Amino acid sequence: MPTPVRHRRSRTRRRLAIGAVGAAVLAGGITVQQSLATTTTWPAAKYYTGRAFDACTAPTASAMKAWHTGFYGAAAVYVGGKNRGCTQANLTASWVKTINSQGWKLIPLYVGAQPPCASGTNPERMTTTTAASLGATDGADAVAKASALNMKAGSALYLDMEAYDTTNSSCNTAVLTYIRNWQKAVHAKYYRTGLYGFSSSSAKAVATTTDRTNLPGTLWYAKWDKVNTTTTDWPFASTLWTGHHRGHQYMVNSKETRGGYAITVDRDAWDAPVAVVG
Repeated sequence: MPTPVRHRRSRTRRRLAIGAVGAAVLAGGITVQQSLATTTTWPAAKYYTGRAFDACTAPTASAMKAWHTGFYGAAAVYVGGKNRGCTQANLTASWVKTINSQGWKLIPLYVGAQPPCASGTNPERMTTTTAASLGATDGADAVAKASALNMKAGSALYLDMEAYDTTNSSCNTAVLTYIRNWQKAVHAKYYRTGLYGFSSSSAKAVATTTDRTNLPGTLWYAKWDKVNTTTTDWPFASTLWTGHHRGHQYMVNSKETRGGYAITVDRDAWDAPVAVVG
């Protein structure tokens, strides 16, 4: 596996729970602390199983139509976050509606605050003291950004957490605090949650923490072994994130041409919730 550096957020830098307060176990074996209204039911999820891709910039509708050949069935799009690296001129509510009508499933990705001990520079970086408040603020912003793109409640929103030194205990604590508060803010609006992270660091931190409350319901792990699977190379306990709650980024920087349109993408094996488009 290549040394993890950055997700595709910046090419210039390389890039069901219902009820009162209480614990509930969601699909995938993840325990989530609820703080939701007692009278509201979760909207139905939409799932996709198959190949997906993520590209830094959402392609044009024409390119997406040409690429809908059956090889890929879903595409990740960067809906927001202060650390989102690429411009998104195509990513509008109208584009989402058009792409959905073409038959694509969409995977909304949010690039929020990054770890205090991460290498490089980030417009938004958490600290041990700001992790909780930033997580809550960014979670609410992720919902607002997705909703503005016509992605409805019930959609899964994915938090992009880049690689960092998980042996740095204060840094690791800050990251987990941020993730838990991001998750609670997203859940409060009845959107589902997922985490994109590296199997050797950010995903590992979530998978191995002893406190299983308020963790994202899907784990999208980066392990660049070029194997299109979410099972045979699953690097964590086999009981975690089962039942259609896993994604695997298995290849990066793959320049591909379909229908005359060349796009450099990362490839993903997908078996998890996607956006619910209104």
